[in-house]
This record gives sequence, C-alpha cells and structure tokens, in this order.
Amino acid sequence: MQRLMRTMRGCVACLVLATMPAWAQTHDAPTETLTLWPEGSLPQVVKGPEKVGKQGSATGSVSQVSNPRIEIYRAAHPNGTAALIVGGGGYFRIQVGSAARPMAQWLASIGVTSAVLYYRLPGDGWKAEAPFQDAQRAMRLMRSHAADWQIDANKIGIIGSSAGANLSGIIATRWDHDFYPRADAADALSARPDFLAMLYPVVSVKPPLDKTRSARELSTQSDYLTAYSVEDHVRADMPPVFLAQAVDDPIVDVGHSLLMYQTALKAKVPVELHIFERGGHSWGLGKPGSEPAQWPRLFATWARMHGFMRDANAPALDPASPTATDGD
Repeated sequence: MQRLMRTMRGCVACLVLATMPAWAQTHDAPTETLTLWPEGSLPQVVKGPEKVGKQGSATGSVSQVSNPRIEIYRAAHPNGTAALIVGGGGYFRIQVGSAARPMAQWLASIGVTSAVLYYRLPGDGWKAEAPFQDAQRAMRLMRSHAADWQIDANKIGIIGSSAGANLSGIIATRWDHDFYPRADAADALSARPDFLAMLYPVVSVKPPLDKTRSARELSTQSDYLTAYSVEDHVRADMPPVFLAQAVDDPIVDVGHSLLMYQTALKAKVPVELHIFERGGHSWGLGKPGSEPAQWPRLFATWARMHGFMRDANAPALDPASPTATDGD
C-alpha cells in the first residue's frame, strides 16, 4: 500500500509538472541586452526617461525610447532557431510587458533564442523610418551574433503583433532596401528574416484599411502609403508567412490578414492563415481557454513543418499569459 501511495504521489507530481505552462518555467529576466547603434550615432529627439505604462490598456507598454535595443532571451537548450519579437502599439508605444516579453519567454522555453525589440516611435517625434531602421539593424546584429548565441544564421525569423506586424512585414519584404547607411561590419549581413509571423496585423496603411493609429503615425513621410503598405512589397522570394487574427478585432480590421493571405497566395509565397471567430485584439500569448490561445501551438507546428524549431526534446507547447491591449 505504501508503495502504491508513493507511486500515486509521483504520478500526481508528474502531472502537475506536465501541465505547468512551459514559458513560466523560464527565467523572467533577459540574459543580455544589446544596444543597436554605436554611441553618439543617433540624434537627440526624445527628452526625458523611457516610460512604462502602469494603467489600463497601456500597462506594460514602453514609450519614449531613445536607446533602441534588443533584450535577448536565450534558450537553455537551443535548437538553432531564433526570432526577433516586435510588439505592437500603433507606433506610439510598444506592448512589451504583456505581449512581446511573454512570447520571448515561451519561445526560449521550447528552444528558440528570442530578442525583444525596443524601437524608436514616430509617436515620440522620430521620423517614420526610424522603427524600420531599428528592426533592420536588429536582424543584422542577430546574424552577427549567431555563433555566440548558438543559433543558425539561416533560421532567424521575425514575429510581430499589430503595428509590430506591419514593421515585421516591411522588413520581411523589403530586406534588401537599406533603411540607413552602413554603421559597421554587421550591416554587410542580410536583414532577411527566414520566417514571418504576423498576429492581428496592420498590413496596409492605404484606404480602406487606413483606419489605424499606425497609418496616422507613419503619415509624416510623404510616400508612406506605398513605403509601408506590406501588400505592395510581397514577393516570391520573401520568407513563408504565418497569420492569425480574430474576426471581432475592434482595432484592426480582419481585412488586413485576408489581404496579406491573398497577396501572398498570388505571389506563390507559402502562407498559413488562422481566423478565430472571437478574440478581440492584442492577445499576447492568448488568454487560457480562448480561441487565440491556440496560436502558439499552431505556430510551432507550422514552423517545424518549415524546418524550424525541430527538437524532439522540446518542452510542452502550451503557454499561458495575461492578455494585452496595445492599440495597433
């Protein structure tokens, strides 16, 4: 009887461990922070310290970024794949605390080294091109550190949500357009992501899909309509695309995802689309039990199908996280 009780207690302990969210078993803090630009190379635009939102939909969001950088979340058991995580926020803030950071922590738990991007915001007075400069530079710096971080330089993707998906989509379609003059040797490397995930994405800044804060913040550039509408730059040699959005999204019309899917399909770009009936906007990893909470598993399956994240010993794929609201 005692042996049976010990066995039962052992089975219960195993069950608890198996059902714990994998990302929750990772370290909360980044393993490294890497500044994107050489010291003194950026103008002084933002006055005052960086802000972190503490109330309502702004909770956990970051604004007034004057030191663009990436926070690295290294996997304990790296599988060679890496991802740049680009939070949304309508180009006036970045939803880090309840969206980008939990994504990075979860990915690290399944073997993917991740980098959360802190990019300059047009809403803070930076030029419209500033976030695209930062994201392109981040992709190149990640490649330059591939050996140090135990990642494959040909398995570095980008995952963006809302406005961050617009930023990610432009980097994935216009990777060979230099958004800035070369700063050092890292800028000789390719900025092309190897895969692209777009969550509740802002795709177009053109009518009739221009009713977003993103379109407004980017409109300070004279050619923004063509420069930053992702559908105008979709091409056959871009990376494969994963899309997910809810029909009832009140911030970004589901037409953005449908447009990206149809445009990619026409260009013969590998693309997968998941449309959820309900879920709203800005899920982060998704509220447990909600439809959007399926996306991490769906994404991981899709990524493995394309040759990324192959690791038979990876922990469970199911994460859990708080929800977020990042505007667009």
